[in-house]
Amino acid sequence: MKDSSIWIEKHRPKKFEDIIGQENIVKRIKAFVDSKNIPHLLLAGPPGVGKSTLALVIAKELFGEYWMGNFVELNASSERGINVIREDVKNFARTKSIGNVPFKIILLDEADSLTRDAQQALRRTMERYSNTCRFILSANYSSKILDPIQSRCTIFRFKPLEKESINKIVDRICKEEKLKVDDNAREALIYVSSGDARRLENFMQSCSMISNKITEDLVYEIVSAARPKEVKEILELAVDGKFANAKEKLLDVMLKHGLSGMDIVKQIQAEIWNLKIPDGRKIELIDKCGEIEFRMVEGSDEFLQLESLIVNFMKNDKT
Repeated sequence: MKDSSIWIEKHRPKKFEDIIGQENIVKRIKAFVDSKNIPHLLLAGPPGVGKSTLALVIAKELFGEYWMGNFVELNASSERGINVIREDVKNFARTKSIGNVPFKIILLDEADSLTRDAQQALRRTMERYSNTCRFILSANYSSKILDPIQSRCTIFRFKPLEKESINKIVDRICKEEKLKVDDNAREALIYVSSGDARRLENFMQSCSMISNKITEDLVYEIVSAARPKEVKEILELAVDGKFANAKEKLLDVMLKHGLSGMDIVKQIQAEIWNLKIPDGRKIELIDKCGEIEFRMVEGSDEFLQLESLIVNFMKNDKT
């Protein structure tokens, strides 16, 4: 199975019981669906945690065989202007539904990408056509949604998937695709996916193209990420005052895995909490990582900034 979109669609949950890691949200929304009535919904949270999937399940459970005629999905990041709201959304919202449910559903995926003017138009459309249409807004950052729209919605906040939930998804995919994943590989998949089920499935698919037995080495080779222990070794060398060794190890890791400065800073930030240094120093170093990342975004030389970061790790309580 070479197409990642086909792979993800194959493993997408088809009913409420299949959605893993968001049980409390699913339970509340299922109560709305069982009553054959839902309010406007705002699903907020990081990518890959089940927001769009839940919207599809809602439509299928509500409308049954007529769900495709009563449901439309628009990606607001690519169709973000006011004309989309005035034309496509309004034309769909004003028509009656098919079947015994009195309203249709419009899913606006990545609604936080809508322009301010488009959101103002959406605000009025939601109010005017509430009898014939319900809106489900999916957003990574709910703060970018205008307050008048938020006040018209019931808000559900999703969280990144926890280790137990990721393991359940891995188990399900291994059973369906006849894959073998050892314990170290599981830990690697949990680490690199960062609670994102979509990212997890993409990594597993890429690994399965090479071998049906997924190992830790294969995961890191596919993902092109440094192992946590490699990053921790760099930081421990710096904390011990071995600047030259830390710099050499950092360059070696970046070249070995093909990492950019932004990539390695994010991994460094995650490993700071595992260092044996005072908590106050950890907070200072986290703050420094943010400053270094900002400088890189603004166009500063990556390796020079990383050397500066290493120097800050050497400023420990022993010096």
